[in-house]
This record gives sequence, C-alpha cells and structure tokens, in this order.
Amino acid sequence: MTRLIATFFYVGYLRPAPGTWGSLAALPTGLALMMLGGPWLLVAGTAAIFGAGWWATARMIAGQANHDPSEIVADEVAGQWIALWPLAFGAANAGAAYTALWPGWLAAFLLFRLFDITKWGPVGWADRRGDALGVMLDDVIAGLFAALGVVILAGLFHAVLMA
Repeated sequence: MTRLIATFFYVGYLRPAPGTWGSLAALPTGLALMMLGGPWLLVAGTAAIFGAGWWATARMIAGQANHDPSEIVADEVAGQWIALWPLAFGAANAGAAYTALWPGWLAAFLLFRLFDITKWGPVGWADRRGDALGVMLDDVIAGLFAALGVVILAGLFHAVLMA
C-alpha cells in the first residue's frame, strides 16, 4: 500500500522524468474528481493525497540517504491538483465544461512543472527540509504558485479578449 500511494499507482516508475509522468497522471484523475463531485471533491482529493502521500513518503524514505526518490510522485499529484483549482472553480462558477478551459489546463501543467523543477524561493526552502513533509510541501507551494499564474494568465487573456 505504501508504494501504491507514494508512486501514485506505480506511475512513478515510468521513465524518463517520473515527476512529469506523475503530473500528467494527475490531469485525467483530477478531471475525474471534478466530474464526479465538482471543485470541492478536487480539493478534498488534494487533501487526501497530501495526507496519504506524506505518510507513504515517510515510510518509503525511512532509513534512506535519499530523502526524495524520483519514484515518489504523490507530491506531484497534490501540487498539480492545486494548480487545477482555479480551473475547477472557474468552470463551475461559469457553468462551463471543465474541458472547455483547455488553455488553462495547459498553463496549469506547464507552470506547475516550471515551479517544481526550478524550485525558486519557498519551493526550494521546502525541498531542502530533507524530510517527508518537505517532499510534499515543495510541490504544494509549486502548485499554489502555478494556480496563481493560471489566475493571472486567465485575467490577462480575458482582459485582452474583452478589450
């Protein structure tokens, strides 16, 4: 069960770039959560994968020198789902299909990967903690930055479109 959760159903064993595969796997599963229960189910799912991922990561890294093995991608799933929150709530509030906001999905994915890979500012601070919480937290912060970027890009797009 530990590996199943930490690797998000073994997606973390895909090569190359398991973090990117984890982020990609988060897209259809995030969409499924939205379609089943709307944006609040996505939020609840994010909290669930964060908690379960923290627990599973702590168990997988116990006694290891490597505090963030590449196969652990539950953190990417949590962060990617956070990056999707603006899309989930925006589509629900507008009465639009979640997939109608496809440019936002692309932006959420690319921005999340950018912040996760570069580890700027507080993302890097969390990553340097060297513990299971840091493994999860750096992606949560990257997801929050990506979500903010999605909101800013949507605002700019709609400002230009409406001008």
